[in-house]
Amino acid sequence: MNDSVTAAPVIYWYRQDLRLADLPGLSEAAQSASVLPCYVHDHSAPHDWALGGASRWWLHHSLDQLASDIAGHGGQLVLLQGETCRVLCGLVRASGAKEVHASHAAEPWARSLQRELAGSLRQLGARLVLHNGSLLFRPSEIRTQSGGPFKVFTPFWRRCRGHTAPAEPDGISKHLKFFGGDVEGVDIDALGLLPSNPNWATGWESHWQPGSEGADSAMQQFISKALSGYAEDRNIPSVQGTSRLSPHLHFGELSPNRLWHTITALARAQPEQEGQAEKFLSELGWREFSYHLLYHFPTLTESAFKPEFDRFPWLGSAELLQAWQRGQTGYPIVDAGMRELWATGYMHNRVRMIVASFLTKHLLIDWRSGARWFWDTLVDADLANNTCSWQWVAGSGADAAPYFRIFNPTLQGKKFDASGAYVRRWVPELEALPKKYVHEPATAPTSVLEEAGVRLGENYPQPIVDHAAARQSALDAYQSIRD
Repeated sequence: MNDSVTAAPVIYWYRQDLRLADLPGLSEAAQSASVLPCYVHDHSAPHDWALGGASRWWLHHSLDQLASDIAGHGGQLVLLQGETCRVLCGLVRASGAKEVHASHAAEPWARSLQRELAGSLRQLGARLVLHNGSLLFRPSEIRTQSGGPFKVFTPFWRRCRGHTAPAEPDGISKHLKFFGGDVEGVDIDALGLLPSNPNWATGWESHWQPGSEGADSAMQQFISKALSGYAEDRNIPSVQGTSRLSPHLHFGELSPNRLWHTITALARAQPEQEGQAEKFLSELGWREFSYHLLYHFPTLTESAFKPEFDRFPWLGSAELLQAWQRGQTGYPIVDAGMRELWATGYMHNRVRMIVASFLTKHLLIDWRSGARWFWDTLVDADLANNTCSWQWVAGSGADAAPYFRIFNPTLQGKKFDASGAYVRRWVPELEALPKKYVHEPATAPTSVLEEAGVRLGENYPQPIVDHAAARQSALDAYQSIRD
């Protein structure tokens, strides 16, 4: 596998599949020739959905790890930047390659790019070969009885479970040999992926290990420490009860097939874990469902799935949006989540639902504003998941929460952060408050606030909206579009 060859190669175009093992396109490419692996950083192709800052941070480190992995097998990851079609066609001309292999992408802009690239390559006498390397199933595979797309999760997932099982994961192809010719790329720093704000992303390495090794480590840690209590603990933000595998899945450092088969095999070997495993696999199912929806309804990123919601009377206060973004709403569980996001590039899933509900239903700010903020600040920002999750919470999406489901952020905090440990970690101003008041400091007696060093309106804000009044305003707004 360390031998390199200089005959015309097959190009492997990396996208959101940054790994060597269990990569169908790379394995097939290696069957016929040496492989020239490349990554193209293209600002223009995604249009409005160019990578956010947190995703760029992750991508830098993931590409660095992938380059090291490829070098360890005798190859070179060629980093390129510019318009994808122009750059890849130039690489085809320079190398003499007749095939470009890649994993299929479901984002609307990515599908358009695939069509454009396939046409450009045909003019050069080459072809684009796409593989399913990022999902359990191609979105076009799963259909209703009538042949249409699903719009409700449960029957969608039932159909997936009755479908041919995801392919067995494979290791690094034994046929893999890397191209040994001289190909000029750019240094990773030339891609300009790392944040320019020195106060952001500092210390993120202590929270994350991007790359395939980090993905393996995170999966093993989840299995050994969190899977046994997953169904219950996944809702408690103060404990590590979730897998934290979402960024590794998004960037393709870990294949969903491998994760699926690993968890399924564990459940067979340990029947007492079957319920926990099924709950986790259903979360993989929601990921699949989001891609299914985006594939079949490509306007989801900008338009409500339920058309009547495009008439919703959003208020759009810039001042309230900024308070939410900075974790200064006066609702501790909301503020803790927003500060965790800024400090780590991540937010606990239960808290994501709470902060999203607060933005859309308490502040009546358009879900698209929240989705944009998450897109820029989450290391696992994923167009399908991010869009569908925000629409689900807002009530405008497929199989969405009912419009009248409006979380009370104080009660949500008391329910899922009963000890206040999560709030105290991320909102240190409230660290000394007794458990009784940590989720509602505005109700604490003056003496309690003074003893805890909390000065409402000074070092911690008063609630920016009243829950009862905000809830009624939201119900009135939702009723207006129903009428």
